[in-house]
Amino acid sequence: MLKFSLKYFLLALALFITEVLIALYVHDSFIRPYVGDYLVVIFIYCVVRSIYQAPVRRVATGVLVFSYLIEIGQYFNLVGILGLQHNRAARIIIGTSFAWSDLVAYTLGILTVILVEKKR
Repeated sequence: MLKFSLKYFLLALALFITEVLIALYVHDSFIRPYVGDYLVVIFIYCVVRSIYQAPVRRVATGVLVFSYLIEIGQYFNLVGILGLQHNRAARIIIGTSFAWSDLVAYTLGILTVILVEKKR
């Protein structure tokens, strides 16, 4: 059911700002690739929950499946297939390189969401 949640919106906004700051200012081999991927699924979860009221596991599973599909799209060069290889935004949003570690980071992010939501 569509229902706005200020709490999840503010969490999503904070995560978005964090992700932008990581992208702009962190150029290391841990925070940017792993923490960024861990946080992005939490961000997507919060975006969905800010506008859609549904059971935690349903939203979390949907976000995880979506994230996996994007990563699989990277494996098959989705950006190139769609003819967007020269579009910087598409390369950033969809991504261009597959990594198994990204799938692990997404899974850990969603597990964190489920655990935190369960404790609330």
